[in-house]
Amino acid sequence: MKWAFWTFMALYAGALFLFLVGTFGWFGEDRDPLSGVFLMPLGLPWNLLADRLGMPGLAAGLLAPMINAVIFFWLWKR
Repeated sequence: MKWAFWTFMALYAGALFLFLVGTFGWFGEDRDPLSGVFLMPLGLPWNLLADRLGMPGLAAGLLAPMINAVIFFWLWKR
């Protein structure tokens, strides 16, 4: 589980970095409305649940992968 947690955290950090680069246009990149697409599969199923409950998209999209990270961490330390 340690490897699963650290792999997930690396993917989450990379997807979050790509989201910030695409959203704010860092490093001369164009602003891209689909820059958060890599966060979507990392946050499943929590982002779908948040969507059905009517939570705002940006907060749910950024925090949903963190729920999965907490679950991985809990399984690792159990």
